Amino acid sequence: MIKELTKNPHAKGLIFDIDGTICDTMPVHYIAWRQTAAEQGIDFTTELFLEVTGIPALQTSQYLKDKFDADFDVIEFTRLKEERFEQNMHKARPIEPVVKIIRENKGKLPMACGTGGSQYLAWKTLEIAGVKDCFEHVVAAEDVINHKPFPDTFLKAAELIGVPPSDCEVFEDGELGLQAATSAGMMCVDVKPYYEVTIGQEL
Repeated sequence: MIKELTKNPHAKGLIFDIDGTICDTMPVHYIAWRQTAAEQGIDFTTELFLEVTGIPALQTSQYLKDKFDADFDVIEFTRLKEERFEQNMHKARPIEPVVKIIRENKGKLPMACGTGGSQYLAWKTLEIAGVKDCFEHVVAAEDVINHKPFPDTFLKAAELIGVPPSDCEVFEDGELGLQAATSAGMMCVDVKPYYEVTIGQEL
């Protein structure tokens, strides 16, 4: 029995991760990484995927190149992966318990998103989830230098919505993101127990 997700009653601003939090894009990302890595002889396992969840794509590509001593162009590798993801992202489904929180608080509390993805794919994902109109601000990979687990993404999001970090609640699915929220001094909730995780399953 999956329990009901609720927001902290003390929260004055809400910040959401996107992939795996608002929209169940993680299986799509996983397959895109796995296919792209396989072309370089790399076995991209679910364990490896969980290890890099929340890290921007370019940094993940560099990590794979270094870890496996592979010989590929990092920028081209990243482009191929993101292209594969975009081709299949329409298959991703909204994570309804989180979407419900967003819709309930639209116009009531200031809200923003903080993601390790790009601005372009972030807004496209929010559109797929049906909540694009609920947000004015998205802090993406290109907007900060230090990414999750550093707190910069969420601190910038709090600044944009004008709410002190201690009054913000972060909704996250990734371990690095949860660390980032804690480092930022924010309330945070791991959303994974509130929906069925499908990483590794075929779409």
